[in-house]
Amino acid sequence: MSAQKPTQQTPDTGSTATGAASSQANTRASTLSLLMTNPTAVFGLIVLAVIVILALFGRWIAPYGANDIDVPSALQAPSGAHWFGTDELGRDVLSRVIIAAATSLKIALISVGIALVVGVGVGVLSGYLGGVIDSILMRIVDVAFSFPVLLLALAIVAILGQGIGSAMIAIGIVYIPIFARVARASTLSVRQEPYVQAARTMGVSSGRIVFSHVLPNISGPVIVQTSLSLAFAILTEAALSFLGLGVQPPEPSWGKMLFDAQGFMADAWWMAVFPGLAIFVVVLAFNLLGDGLRDVLDPRQRTIMQNRRKK
Repeated sequence: MSAQKPTQQTPDTGSTATGAASSQANTRASTLSLLMTNPTAVFGLIVLAVIVILALFGRWIAPYGANDIDVPSALQAPSGAHWFGTDELGRDVLSRVIIAAATSLKIALISVGIALVVGVGVGVLSGYLGGVIDSILMRIVDVAFSFPVLLLALAIVAILGQGIGSAMIAIGIVYIPIFARVARASTLSVRQEPYVQAARTMGVSSGRIVFSHVLPNISGPVIVQTSLSLAFAILTEAALSFLGLGVQPPEPSWGKMLFDAQGFMADAWWMAVFPGLAIFVVVLAFNLLGDGLRDVLDPRQRTIMQNRRKK
């Protein structure tokens, strides 16, 4: 009798991948469901959705053009014809506030995108490799942190020259350190996890470990920081435009509108109030959304919220 060879059972990689994808989908659905139970986060999300719509279609939604001059109608108070009043040249303030939303969001998204890519790259590299590379990169980050954000942005714009492109680069550079710090701190924690150690033992390349294990597991803090940084980026852009170093005329900008309004505060309060209110609402919405995301992405807060829902 010939001995029968034992059959080897091979793992069903297809079902494993399907199970992992299903688990990720369930996690995303659970996160969104928890976020929707937070009223302040929902409010921030709705406000941002409205702002995005205005930014995308503002030139068609606005009742007037951003630079439609009507001198006889200059400095008119809010009325049925001009809901937010008019400025010193008779331009409709409501139209300029709506159209300026696209510029502010574009600058914020691109500048934070620069900070996100570079900062997370530096932070993950520093946290994962450690040693001399970590020391060198973090000392550079510490030097950048020692400068006030606006002062460093002003210095960069002074070197590059005024304009939207320079403002985007300047704001992106000044927010790189905070992303680097967040990514490094999270990477230091993740790289000690058993699954990362097991992957190293099996000879998996560092690049694959970073993209397959590290980045997905540090995404929570990075997403929260992105939301908060978008708020601060809008404030920084408004400050640069107020100083004449950001958005240049005739393109409308909330910060430039505030600068133009300072000479008419006594007679035309609406010129400053409505652009300032736009900045306040957008920054508040990003902060509320960031707080909500932090609650649902933090394991401890997430557990507390899930227990409350079960009661």
